[in-house]
Amino acid sequence: MSIQPKSEPMSDRIGKFLRDRIREAGRGYERAKHAYVDGKTNDPSGSDPTARLPVDDAGRSKIVCRRHAERRAVPVDEAGRPACYDADHPDCQGCVEDINDGSIEVW
Repeated sequence: MSIQPKSEPMSDRIGKFLRDRIREAGRGYERAKHAYVDGKTNDPSGSDPTARLPVDDAGRSKIVCRRHAERRAVPVDEAGRPACYDADHPDCQGCVEDINDGSIEVW
């Protein structure tokens, strides 16, 4: 008479496999989330909001205008205001807020 080792039932092995994969996915999600937050809050130049903006060959920032919904290459001052800024327009005010937050849409 031979003694065979007891093996786990198939459902236990599948359950363990699924739990392991879900844990791996959760860890990957957490790493991605932290990388996103770190990348969004990483200011390479200190407090200058314009340092994060891509620029063209002439040194103008490449942003997407909220007011006119178009790509623009414009100079941006130290306060984060594009040359096309209109202080009375809410889209322009939102654009400056987005530049300072680092969430402005760029191209």
